[in-house]
Amino acid sequence: MDRRRFLQAAAAPLTFAFGTSAQAQAYPARNITMIVAFPPGGQADLAARPVAAALEKILGKSVVVDNRSGAGGMLGNAAAARAEPDGHTLLMALSSMTFLPEAERLYDRKPSYEMDQLVPVARVLADPGVLCVRIDAPWKTLADLVADAKARPGQITFSSSGNYGAAHVPFEMFQQAAGIKLLHVPFRGGGPALIAFIGKQVDITAQAPGPITPHIQSGAARLLANWGAKRSAEYPDVPTMIELGYKDVEYYIWAGLFAPKGTPDPIINRLRDAMRQVMADPAVTSVFVKAASPPAYQDQPEFAKFVEADAKRLIPVVKKIGRLDEK
Repeated sequence: MDRRRFLQAAAAPLTFAFGTSAQAQAYPARNITMIVAFPPGGQADLAARPVAAALEKILGKSVVVDNRSGAGGMLGNAAAARAEPDGHTLLMALSSMTFLPEAERLYDRKPSYEMDQLVPVARVLADPGVLCVRIDAPWKTLADLVADAKARPGQITFSSSGNYGAAHVPFEMFQQAAGIKLLHVPFRGGGPALIAFIGKQVDITAQAPGPITPHIQSGAARLLANWGAKRSAEYPDVPTMIELGYKDVEYYIWAGLFAPKGTPDPIINRLRDAMRQVMADPAVTSVFVKAASPPAYQDQPEFAKFVEADAKRLIPVVKKIGRLDEK
C-alpha cells in the first residue's frame, strides 16, 4: 500500500466519526414536519401537539403538525414512509399503522407503504380502547348491548376512524367474540367518528380515553367496557372485555413517533434524546394525565419490540376480518 492510500485508510474512521457527529450537531437544519395521518381531535393528534411544542424548545426549530387524513391512516403513513430520510419529516402514528398494509393485501393491492419503511423512535401513549355510548342510550351494561344486537342484527351502528383503522379492528374483535353483527360507519379519523357519535349520527363508538373524556365529564357519554388487559386507573369502574368473558378481545390505541427508514443513526439518537426529555417534562405529561390518557413512554429498543409484538397479534385479526365487500 502506498503512502497516500495508507493515509486515506487511516483517516477514514476519523472522517466517519466527525461526519456523523457533525450530522447530529447540524440537525435540524430547518423546520420539522410531524405528520398525523388523521384529522384533529383523535388520539394521534392528542399525542402529537404537546410533543411537537416541546420538541420545538429542545431542537430549536418549529415542529409543524400536518394532519394528512384518509384511508384509515394509510395516506399519511405512506407520505411519511416516502419522505426524505433526514429527520425533517416525522410521523406520529397509531396502532393501525402495523396492520394497514395487510388490509391492502386483502384486496390484492400493493400496499402504499410497508412497516419496515418506518423506524420506531419512541412510544408516547398506549391506551386501551373504550366502548362508548351516549348518556341517553338504553344499554347500561355490555350484556345489554350484546342482547340487543342479537335481537336486532345489523341495526346498531358504530363509528370508526376508517376501514381497518384503530377503532374498526377492536369492534370486529368484539363482534366475532360476542357472535353479534353491528353496522360499521367509517369516517376519516377518530375526531370525525367522535363528532358523529356525539351528534347522534351513530349509536356507539370506540375511542381512546383522551378524546372521549371531556364528553364523559360533561355528562354526554359513558363507557360500557374497555379493551385492555386490566381496568384503567382513570376509569376503575369500567370492566374489561376480558373479565366480561371475551378472553381474546384485547386492543390498545397506542401512539408513537416514527422516522423514515434510512434516517442516519446520529439523527435518530438525537430524536431519542429529545423524546426522553419531552416525556419527562411535566408540562407535557400533565396534558396527557388531564385527558385521562397517561403517558406510556418507551425508548426505541423497547418500542420496536412492542410494535413487532402488536403487529404479530393483530395481523391475524385483520386477515380474519377479510374483505369488507364480501360481507
